Amino acid sequence: MIHATAQIDPGAVIGRNVTIGAYSVIGAEVEVGEGTVIGPHVVVEGPTRIGRDNRISQFASIGGAAQDKKFSGERTELVIGDRNLIREFVTINRGTGEGGSVTRIGDDNWLLAYVHIAHDCQVGNHVVFSNYSALAGHVEIGDWVIVSGYAGVHQFCKVGAHAFIGMGCLVGSDVPPFVMMANEQHGRPRGINSEGLKRRGFDAPRISAIKRAYRTLYMAGLSLPEARAQLVTQAQDSEDVRDMLAFLDRSERSLAR
Repeated sequence: MIHATAQIDPGAVIGRNVTIGAYSVIGAEVEVGEGTVIGPHVVVEGPTRIGRDNRISQFASIGGAAQDKKFSGERTELVIGDRNLIREFVTINRGTGEGGSVTRIGDDNWLLAYVHIAHDCQVGNHVVFSNYSALAGHVEIGDWVIVSGYAGVHQFCKVGAHAFIGMGCLVGSDVPPFVMMANEQHGRPRGINSEGLKRRGFDAPRISAIKRAYRTLYMAGLSLPEARAQLVTQAQDSEDVRDMLAFLDRSERSLAR
C-alpha cells in the first residue's frame, strides 16, 4: 500500500496497514502508526510521530521547521495522536527549544484545507479547524473547540474547552471555556456556545450554571477580581464553573472581556 514513487527515508518507522500515496516524501525520524492513510504529494519531516488511523490529504506539509527567527535548528518534534483528519495544504510545524520543543495535536480532530498550526501549539481532542484558520506559536486549544473559517489566534493565547471562535475572528486574548467569540474587528465575547454544548449532551442545569457564570464574568459590570470571587461561590455546585476558574488562574495574557 506504498506507492512506488513515494520516497521513504530508511530511518522512518511505518506501521502495519499504512497507505502512502504517489510522490509523498517521508523523512528521517518519522513514525507513522497503524492504519494511517497518507495521500499523494504529502511531505512529512521528522522528528514527527503520527498515531493510528489518521487521514492526511494531498499536499499537506507535516513536521516542518518552526517559522520563528529564534529557532536555530535544535532538535524538536511534532506529535500527532489518533484518528485525525488533515486535509489539503494543511501545515503543522515542529516546536522550538525555547517553547518546550514539542508541537502536539491530540485525537479525533478535523483540520480542514489550508489550516496552519504553528510551533509549540498544544491542541486537545475533538477540535474542528475550518478552512484557512490559523494558530500562531505557543497557542493552547482545549477539547471540543471550534475555530471557524479565516479565524486566527495570536501567539501565547489559550482557548478553553468547548469555546467557539466565529468566522474571521481575530483572537488576541485568552478565551475562557464555553465562551463564543464573534468578529468585531477583534473578537469579542458574545455569549456561550450553548448549541454546541447541547449537541455534546450537556443538560439544562449544566448550561444554566455556565450561563450564570458568563453573566457574572461579562455582564454584571464587575471587575475581574470581583467576578472571580462570585465564581468561587458558584463553583461549589458546578464542575464546569470550576473549570472556568481553573482557566482564569492559568491565564497569562489578558482575558477576553
